[in-house]
Amino acid sequence: MNRLVRWALQSYWGLALVVITANMVGVAAVFLISWAGGVSRRVGADWHEAAPLILIYPAFALLVGVGIALYDRRRYMRWLDENRKPTPEEARVLIRLPAAITVRGIILWTPGVILTAFLVDRFTEYHNLTVLLAGFTLGGLEAAGAIYLILDRLIRPAVPIIAAVLGPIVHPSSTVLVRLLVTWAVSGALPGLIIIVVLSDRTTPASDRVRAAWLFSIVALAVGALATALLARSVATPMRTMYRALDRITRGELDVRVPVGSASEIGRLEHSVNELAATLRDQLHTEDVFGRHVGSTVAERALSGSTDLTGDVRMVSALFVDVTGSVQLSAEMAPEDFVHKLNRLLATVVAATEDNGGLVNKFAGDAALCIFGAPSALQDNATPALRAARRIRDEVVATGELDVGIGVARGQVFAGDVGADTRLEFTVIGDAVNEAARLTAVAKEAPRRVLVSDAIWQAATPAERAKWKRYKDLRLRGIPGRTRTWTDISPGK
Repeated sequence: MNRLVRWALQSYWGLALVVITANMVGVAAVFLISWAGGVSRRVGADWHEAAPLILIYPAFALLVGVGIALYDRRRYMRWLDENRKPTPEEARVLIRLPAAITVRGIILWTPGVILTAFLVDRFTEYHNLTVLLAGFTLGGLEAAGAIYLILDRLIRPAVPIIAAVLGPIVHPSSTVLVRLLVTWAVSGALPGLIIIVVLSDRTTPASDRVRAAWLFSIVALAVGALATALLARSVATPMRTMYRALDRITRGELDVRVPVGSASEIGRLEHSVNELAATLRDQLHTEDVFGRHVGSTVAERALSGSTDLTGDVRMVSALFVDVTGSVQLSAEMAPEDFVHKLNRLLATVVAATEDNGGLVNKFAGDAALCIFGAPSALQDNATPALRAARRIRDEVVATGELDVGIGVARGQVFAGDVGADTRLEFTVIGDAVNEAARLTAVAKEAPRRVLVSDAIWQAATPAERAKWKRYKDLRLRGIPGRTRTWTDISPGK
């Protein structure tokens, strides 16, 4: 079926053949009305003279319809032959084509119905002009309905291309409501009206009328079943496709694209599903980039909350890492080499911190500040901080690329957003951060390159405290009194 539709759309004669086929439906309906109503048995002696006259207009209308169809194909569907996208005007014409050719068919049928009814009344013994006009009019409307349904199906493969040119579009003549009404008219209403017309003709014998009623009832049932099945398929198939696409989207598969196959509301829904997937992909990309810049925990906090400045005072552990001799290294090494080494160090810092439930709050050149206990609270934030410090130092020593100093302290800080309404940043402010930074400066000269405050050592678990030993009581710049410090025990001791 799809191959036949594509052939009819791409073939030069395809549109003309579709018009001919659809009009034959109307001719067949008129013939059945005439035969079932007994008109064929009331042909008079002048039928030899009447037949050519009756056939003149149908032949003329057929030639006009085919000629116009070929003109439409050559002018508005040339882009198919040239293997290019249609222009906006060509796309709009193609969307309107089913309705335009249907109206054109009704216009061509109208004189033919009047002329044929007059000639039949004139040259046969059947003289019920009202029944003739009503029956032939219904046959013409049946042809017009068939033209619309066939052409609506014909242009469907081109709708995705049209949508790419015009964007999402719902043409009034292609809505689901219009298709439902036309299908109902072709398959039910018009055959039913034809039965009423034939049965209302008292000049026709009762046996002929009963036969006509049976005939058109069977035709209506058959055509109704076929038309309903095709209509149901045209609605159910894209709905099933969209359901499956939405199901995949809910599972996080955002590389979904639904083909836009209709210029109706269904086509608009298909486009909306594609837009939804694209929007979610963009949002996921934004969240990923945002998370890379500020940390996944801060990103989730920012995305789930308001844009107001918020924060509170918390007990946290602060870990500070700084490269030793970074100025000299950057002068001795090519900038890109130094950056590569620095990135490998910072990757170690990020992994060790996040694996222990902490947050890398910020990078400051060749230094990094890591927080344990904010914005996500930890029942014990001291032990993870000490564990992360030892891991960072061990992995840096193992690579042998850089030398660092690591300081860890604990205390109450403000943890929250700072900035303005248009620019916010999550940060921590307090003595614990300052103390960690001062310890880092001294740790660069310490044998194990890690120094921690007494407060964080006291807050750690016994198992973790056992891995540390007293170092010195230090005077740290900006901090009154002496600070009792600890350093980790070498595994060999």
